[in-house]
Amino acid sequence: MAYEWKFKARPYSDDEAKTLLKGVISPETSDWHYNKHHAGYVAALNTIEKGLATADRSKANGNYSEIGELKRRQTWNHGGALLHDVYWEVLGGDGDPSKGPDVKKAIEREFGSFEKWVEDFKATALSAKLSGWGVLAFDMLYSGRLLNVLVDEHHYGAMWGAVPLIPCDVFEHAYYHKDGAGRATYIDNFMKNLNWERINARYRKYVK
Repeated sequence: MAYEWKFKARPYSDDEAKTLLKGVISPETSDWHYNKHHAGYVAALNTIEKGLATADRSKANGNYSEIGELKRRQTWNHGGALLHDVYWEVLGGDGDPSKGPDVKKAIEREFGSFEKWVEDFKATALSAKLSGWGVLAFDMLYSGRLLNVLVDEHHYGAMWGAVPLIPCDVFEHAYYHKDGAGRATYIDNFMKNLNWERINARYRKYVK
């Protein structure tokens, strides 16, 4: 039996999201982004799982094969599903970092000040391709540091063993309906809507 990937619920209902996230995204985007895009990545993962169960491994090669394409799309959809899980988790707050004292202290220690982290995080997210992410990640398996990571699409640039703490989706579908080409405005509003209590809990869960 193929593994079944689960579509994770947000920490708030769809109706609550329309109010909680209105400063970041439009009500329509909240619905489409979660119930269409995000759900689509999970559905694709399950389709891929079924395909992998029957794919002919003997035909694998470096140009084109069914197994190769399934493996490529698996990482794309896995990254999309996981990053969106965390994206929704960390939104819906008032943007007050004092409510996340542990992670705020770690950010200040790594970047010199909270303001310098914000500057670097915003520059990272602005530098991603039109389909990409800016991610504050905890490099758990290698350096033990907090790093702002630029990820193109859902997986190019991702680091092995790094736990995403704050992923900012900068795919055009995340903000065009509200801010048009104003990616910088969207990122500023994203920062103002962060739920630092949940971010702090996530940090404490993974940082020993």
